[in-house]
Amino acid sequence: MNHARVAADVITYLGGAENISAAAHCATRLRLVLADMDKVDQKALDADPDLKGTFVAGGMYQIIVGPGDVDLVFKEMIATGRVREVSKDEAKQEAAQSGNLFTRFIKMIADIFVPILPALIAGGLMMAINNVLTAEGLFGSQSLVQRWAWLTDYADLINMVSSAAFAFLPVLVGFSATKRFGGNVYLGAAMGAAMVSTSLTNAYSIAQAQAEGSIEVWHLFGLTVDKIGYQAMVIPVLCVAWILSTIEKWLHKRLSGTADFLLTPLITILVTGFLTFVIVGPVTRELSDGITYGLDWIYNTLGPIGGFLFGLVYSPIVVTGLHQSFPAVEIPLLPVNGGVGDFIFPIASMANVAQGAVALAVFFRTRDAKMKGLAGAGGVSAVFGITEPAIFGVNLRLRWPFFIGMGAAAVGAAGVALFNVRGAALGAAGFVGFVSIKTEDIPVYLVLELLTFVLAFAAAFTYASTRGKASLAGEADEDALASAAVQEHSHQAEATAEREIVELPEGAKEDLTVTSPVQGTAMPLPEVEDQTFASGMLGPGAAVEPAAGPVVSPVDGEVIVAFPTGHAYGLRSASGIELLIHIGMDTVELGGRHFTAHVKAGDTVRRGQTLVEVDWQALVEEGYKTVTPIVVSNATAFEGLGQELCADAGRHEVGTQAPLFTVLAAQPAATD
Repeated sequence: MNHARVAADVITYLGGAENISAAAHCATRLRLVLADMDKVDQKALDADPDLKGTFVAGGMYQIIVGPGDVDLVFKEMIATGRVREVSKDEAKQEAAQSGNLFTRFIKMIADIFVPILPALIAGGLMMAINNVLTAEGLFGSQSLVQRWAWLTDYADLINMVSSAAFAFLPVLVGFSATKRFGGNVYLGAAMGAAMVSTSLTNAYSIAQAQAEGSIEVWHLFGLTVDKIGYQAMVIPVLCVAWILSTIEKWLHKRLSGTADFLLTPLITILVTGFLTFVIVGPVTRELSDGITYGLDWIYNTLGPIGGFLFGLVYSPIVVTGLHQSFPAVEIPLLPVNGGVGDFIFPIASMANVAQGAVALAVFFRTRDAKMKGLAGAGGVSAVFGITEPAIFGVNLRLRWPFFIGMGAAAVGAAGVALFNVRGAALGAAGFVGFVSIKTEDIPVYLVLELLTFVLAFAAAFTYASTRGKASLAGEADEDALASAAVQEHSHQAEATAEREIVELPEGAKEDLTVTSPVQGTAMPLPEVEDQTFASGMLGPGAAVEPAAGPVVSPVDGEVIVAFPTGHAYGLRSASGIELLIHIGMDTVELGGRHFTAHVKAGDTVRRGQTLVEVDWQALVEEGYKTVTPIVVSNATAFEGLGQELCADAGRHEVGTQAPLFTVLAAQPAATD
């Protein structure tokens, strides 16, 4: 590779040095913060034979160059004097500050909710099952539990388990948000638990408690404070988590030793507790009431225009959690209470179905296994009435599905207002929600639901098809792509120690066999969760799920890259094969803990010689995946791989030095 040429071309392809705000690199990739993504010449980058791929993650434009080459290309870029070098952490911070305030807010929300998605997805799907079992009129005049009494206890248990994640959402959000803001996650969870304490009036029962006059109060600092919980609410706990983290970090800087250990948690919880229930909660509740009454006025005053506007903003309202205040307005509107019917419920149904439809469009278009799973489960959950998994797991992370869903929901909501579709009861705001609609409005409701679904799905599917895989990347691929190869700096210290002279065996220059570097279970490369490896972007190869023992050299040759963290090595065999061995996923974050390196760059190694000792159990206990890909990073110099033993046999046990795959020598060019 002509590193100077590649560096100069990359700068040109990216719109010039003035478009590169900051630059860093890791083991395989250039990590660049760009001022304007629209200036990137993507076709030229894709056509460059020395570049292995590009993607956007964490707000940074990342170009895969390959181990052993990326640092040289990076040095050439910096040597021009026009590209500013920063550390990886500085690049991440700068990337996080890029974009407008709304974009950064959405990213923050997504960062907080992504870790708790499994709980929301499970709860949403179980709620859908419960709705099918208990909905009257869905399978005749009686519900399934009324028809078959033996189903009652099953439905009751499903309902209890499904509602837990939503009823105790402040606990989950408190944990995740406090982690995002840099505080103690257990303090955040404790405050979340306090906000749904049984000592408080349940937020779901506020309307009834107000009518009965049964809400208890505190008398604090001369104020009368209602003792009301925050079940399923987001905005209050986000504010609380930020306040808690700020106080805790401030105290950590001023206290030390035993005083810090004892007083910081005490003061943090005490101060945050009073602020939560005296200021944050009441202010948030007033904000919720103001939004609710404002929406009621808009709908009744503006008709279809009001419906359009309400449908447009309903999903963003769900993001904030303020939709939990709507029942206070809906209940008086129900016919059983003398009202003309609930307008909020059918509009919420349109918004939920639209967000579910765009998530399902992502499911059919994306090739990323993790995103496909989130989109499929979240989409199904949304069309049955629970949109948080789809919104936070897919649509907000990709952004464009969320906006398309908003537009389709607005059209459906305008139809709701135009035909005056009204709800007769509260229920699941989705396709099965027709059982809660006034009988005479059910046909129009179902037509509008179907229209909204088709419009949202078609628009999202078309957008994804015309924009290609880039439209399915962005933040959505960050979980898979950001864990590729290495995420720390890869500047190599110059070797100063005297190296042991190692002689390679005869025939090493003709040996094209790659053996397993570790004892464990061999698997085909496409089965690796990290899509950067699984897709072959870094080269073909295989992977091993380690069981025990050290990581050894799979070839006779030279160590060309040895990272200070001990988690990744680049080798060049005597026969010219260049290999990247990446030990585990995201293990660079350990900073070298649990790794004891035995070699350094420039060392000559023989097959079976120990490269690094790894405490595998410690990696597992800290939550890291240990699967270790072994890829040929210069595969274009060869004919390809021969019979891959692990691909032929599927997953199977291997020991160190057991054959993993072979590399085919390049065939001589044909001559006339």
